[in-house]
Amino acid sequence: MFTGTLFALAAGLMWGLVFVGPLLLPEYPATLQSFGRYLAFGLIALPLGWLDRATLRQLTRADWREALRLALVGNVVYYLFLASAIQRAGGPLPTMIIGTLPVVIAITANLRGHRHGTRREQPLRWSRLAPSLGLIALGIGLVNQVEIDRLRAEPGADLGRYVIGAALAVGAVACWTWYPIRNAEWLRAHPDRSPRGWATAQGLATLPLALIGYALTWGWFAASGSPFAMPFGPRAADFVALMFAIGLLASWLGTLCWNEASQRLPPTLAGQLIVFETLSALAYAFILRGQAPQPQTLAGVALLVAGVAWAVRSRPEPEAAEAHPN
Repeated sequence: MFTGTLFALAAGLMWGLVFVGPLLLPEYPATLQSFGRYLAFGLIALPLGWLDRATLRQLTRADWREALRLALVGNVVYYLFLASAIQRAGGPLPTMIIGTLPVVIAITANLRGHRHGTRREQPLRWSRLAPSLGLIALGIGLVNQVEIDRLRAEPGADLGRYVIGAALAVGAVACWTWYPIRNAEWLRAHPDRSPRGWATAQGLATLPLALIGYALTWGWFAASGSPFAMPFGPRAADFVALMFAIGLLASWLGTLCWNEASQRLPPTLAGQLIVFETLSALAYAFILRGQAPQPQTLAGVALLVAGVAWAVRSRPEPEAAEAHPN
């Protein structure tokens, strides 16, 4: 439990970086940032795949199909939604909406229950789950209220743009509700497999998707007469450096840490620990703003941490394991 929680914390610190990219490169389309990030992730995975070649040989065709599904939904589509949301609504609003993930994932995982082939555990009783969920939800609510007040005070704010950004952020929540639960189910159904190898496999599965997406984006810009300078835009060095930094730290290292956590923690608990991503994203946002958080924000953060601490105490009881799926 302790080691799994530390890995979840490390993953959250890495994943918080993805909220920074669209703010540092506001002139770059979200499609280019999404495909650029995962093109970098896939290229980083190539030498790692060679090092992990013995582990990757153990993966079946069904495993590679699962890695491709996870890469598409949890990587490319998720970040496309998130980057688009941040560019339309700024950093705080999408962060607030993504901040509901601990609650959404925990509830979804508990309702979903046991899946054939995974390690069976009794669902957490709602009476045990409710206190941590309540603390996390209240903490997110306090932080959200501060950010909403800030948005209302902003002169000339485009409400329609914010609404579209919010809708895109909800799409990102849907993608990332599915991804960690499905990813954890695979890992817990294969406790003998390497989390590092599975992270590398997802990177390799992402590479062709990112190549196709990048090529289609380039083709669309050319066909529509867009003045955007391809292949790397007007700030080529900044774009390439940032994409590779996010690809290495957030995509590969973050996925590796999350896989390690997922193999040690039940999905209901792991879902709540995604709160670390919210805390990291908020911290990075305040650093970029050059402002200290308000007392109400700090109170919300304290409640988030208290909810996580309570969640760690809630351990589901294991049941007899079933055979692995084909």
